[in-house]
Amino acid sequence: MHLDTIDLPKKNKLMESYIHDPEFVHSFFDYEVTAAGYEERAKELATRSFQRRELASVIEQYMQPFGISPLASQHIEELSSDAWVVIGGQQAGIMTGPLYSVHKAITVILIARQQREFFGKAVVPVFWIAGEDHDINEINHTYTAYEGKAMKRQFKQPIILKTMASDTVYDAKEMSTFIRKIFKGYGETSYTQKLMHEVLQSVEQQRTYTGFFTSLINHLFADYGLLLIDAAYQPLRQLESPYFSQMIENSATIAESIYAAEQKLHAHGYAKPIESEEADANLFYVHETGRVLLKRMDGKFVNEQSGISFTETEIHQLAIEQPWLLSNNVATRPLMQDLVFPVLAFVGGPGEIAYWSLLRQAFHTLGIKLPVVAPRLSITLVTRQAQEAMKRTDLSITQVLAHQVPEIQRKWLDDQRDETFIEMIREVKQQLEKQYEEMYKHLYVTDASMLPILEKNLQFHTSQFDYLQKKKEQSTLLKHDVQNSRYNVLNEQLFPDGSLQERLYSPYFFMNQYGDSLIGELLKQPYSFDGSHQVVYL
Repeated sequence: MHLDTIDLPKKNKLMESYIHDPEFVHSFFDYEVTAAGYEERAKELATRSFQRRELASVIEQYMQPFGISPLASQHIEELSSDAWVVIGGQQAGIMTGPLYSVHKAITVILIARQQREFFGKAVVPVFWIAGEDHDINEINHTYTAYEGKAMKRQFKQPIILKTMASDTVYDAKEMSTFIRKIFKGYGETSYTQKLMHEVLQSVEQQRTYTGFFTSLINHLFADYGLLLIDAAYQPLRQLESPYFSQMIENSATIAESIYAAEQKLHAHGYAKPIESEEADANLFYVHETGRVLLKRMDGKFVNEQSGISFTETEIHQLAIEQPWLLSNNVATRPLMQDLVFPVLAFVGGPGEIAYWSLLRQAFHTLGIKLPVVAPRLSITLVTRQAQEAMKRTDLSITQVLAHQVPEIQRKWLDDQRDETFIEMIREVKQQLEKQYEEMYKHLYVTDASMLPILEKNLQFHTSQFDYLQKKKEQSTLLKHDVQNSRYNVLNEQLFPDGSLQERLYSPYFFMNQYGDSLIGELLKQPYSFDGSHQVVYL
């Protein structure tokens, strides 16, 4: 296994600015991703207080059913004392969700290690699971590869209400059947049965999407002390009660600051990350019909579609007495993380960093600053099969990730066509059509009733020529199947459907070929945390 770094084609303007333009960073964030930025953030954290013991206890309670490794236990103890955290999170996807969930966890662990060494002080990795999210269609699928394409495999269990992932129960029997199909799609290797057994065991032991996700992530990262917490975990909600009250009290100011920041961002030529409005409450209410978004209207917090309406006094009372009925959105989740955890750095993907760029003044409204916002690692895994395919097709990883393979493959296939045979068929068809035209003229005068039969007969012969040409093309493909398969490997593994593999495939897609030791090997690589794309040759 070895590592290379490359610069991908520039597609995300905001991320380009965040990584390369200090003026942009100073306009929308509080700290640069530098040693000086970390030191300044550390000074700020030293002035703040946190419910450390209570938080450590909540994390321990949450993780206990999944198992707590010795290193994770050490990190919980350190957190209860004076440790800082590096935190990142993701939705509770099936089979851990896409690879970037794992890449995010790897980044969190490695930056925590790096900063622990730099400061000579405990810095622990935390993964925040967005179990409060209710769009199950975003997380109920994964992908396998087939004939040069990524095939979406969706777990189709009907969901009627907008229940949170942490409350959405799956059918264990149906999920087990689904998991078996996924592994069948991966193909049988020496690792398949062991991996599948572990995943199926989690399916049986858990009942919700979040529980299933937590079980797998905890298994993969137990040896590295990754702490896990579900945003929807009720004891955490109780801990968050005073912070919900702060957000409610400052709701109007927070919403106005986010709206103003988004307008400023847009005026600088960037897209609007969340399309905010000044009337946003930036909170959800967990209603009996599901999780519903609240707005501010005439001094109240409302959801008109559900007929829900709270006065400010009533929603403050909810925050105090039943905080588990409140839930953050993308704008207030970062605020909540920072109020609950002593966050040295937040690890986010491009989308997250885009909406974090709107939150500087919102943080300041609550008397805190944005933490260091570190981009997660972006990684492409190149199997030995893909390495051989690149060698045999004379293609570079840069060409593959620039989405050049489909066009190169199309041109190569065109070059393999038997043009002489195709021209022969064309000439015979022309001669036949000319002869049928003569017969048509003759029958038109002598026996017009025969014309439909003549036309049908011509169609039959034409279809036979088409069939012959199609069979010849299939024969040509079969003759060159090995080389064509190499192009398909590059398409399906490295840049499936024009996307980075990390956005589609689960880590089990690759662990099926390399075993669960793959995670440990990935954690050993000397990555560059400079926004470049990391290519790991397996």
